[in-house]
Amino acid sequence: MNIALWIVAGLLALAFLAAGAMKLLQPKEKLIASGLGWTENYSAGAVKAIGAVEILAAIGLILPAALDIVPILVPLAALGLVIIMIGAIVVHARRKENQALVPNIALLLLSAFVVWGRFGPHAF
Repeated sequence: MNIALWIVAGLLALAFLAAGAMKLLQPKEKLIASGLGWTENYSAGAVKAIGAVEILAAIGLILPAALDIVPILVPLAALGLVIIMIGAIVVHARRKENQALVPNIALLLLSAFVVWGRFGPHAF
């Protein structure tokens, strides 16, 4: 189970590192044009803040455990991603962007798996 948790955490880290970097580095107009219509409802600063939080969570999923420095940060980072994904699900549901709900729910469940595993039976 420990290996499965590492694999899931690694995949989540890659996904959120890429998504966060995209939000942090690209202008809001380019994000809207690329299909992230929800960014219309938020300021450029809010979109960049979401991207920064996603990058920090991605780092928090891997580095604390890999370096054995404050490994409790791993499940806390995963819990933060659960909260972010709940927010994303709410935003997409309100905008009736049903196609975006499936990946958000999948990321939520994977993040919840890491929270369960690292707070519970397979803590560091």
